[in-house]
Amino acid sequence: MLTWFKNIFAKEEEEEIEDPMKYLIVGLGNMHPDYDGTRHNVGFEVVDLLAEELGVTFKNDQLGDVAIGKHKGRTLVLLKPSTYMNRSGKSVRAWMLKKKIQPDNLLVIVDDKNIPFDKIRIKTKGSDGGHNGLKDIHAELGTTNYSRLRFGIGSEFGKGRQVDFVLGKWDKKELDELSYILKRSTDAIKAYVTIGAKLTMEQFNRG
Repeated sequence: MLTWFKNIFAKEEEEEIEDPMKYLIVGLGNMHPDYDGTRHNVGFEVVDLLAEELGVTFKNDQLGDVAIGKHKGRTLVLLKPSTYMNRSGKSVRAWMLKKKIQPDNLLVIVDDKNIPFDKIRIKTKGSDGGHNGLKDIHAELGTTNYSRLRFGIGSEFGKGRQVDFVLGKWDKKELDELSYILKRSTDAIKAYVTIGAKLTMEQFNRG
């Protein structure tokens, strides 16, 4: 499988060099319009806002939509996988190979029902927590030692209603607060690439 990925990007990889100042920032979600504005797609919403703040535009590319921007000397490769949530790892691995980015410089934004809505948490490693997108990334990379920004969506659903809740649209109360939390998330990402994970966690995991 590694050879297959390398063949896809053979020409581009010849031009890429490893750079400790280059990061892959991945927002998880599903590309189909039916998923727009759902809690499960909040990873897309975060990287969309980050791209806007960096003044860059997403373009459709191999296995996802990609935008590349700069922040304080760092190169941020923003990725929205087009492989659907359950196969996110295929896209993530391919772009890590293409851009020669190590797991230490990978940050994945993911929805988390185990965290209250309006909270975010930065983690440098950990289990998939039952999230199928993270589960596939773990399988493709063979490691859980990469950073993730967990965006709390809460667990305000009744018994047997988890799927409907996660795949449901934000309600009015959530929408009123969403822009603030999205901005807090992009601020956390910018901090992560400039001051590192430890200080970012100290600053953003308290709220």
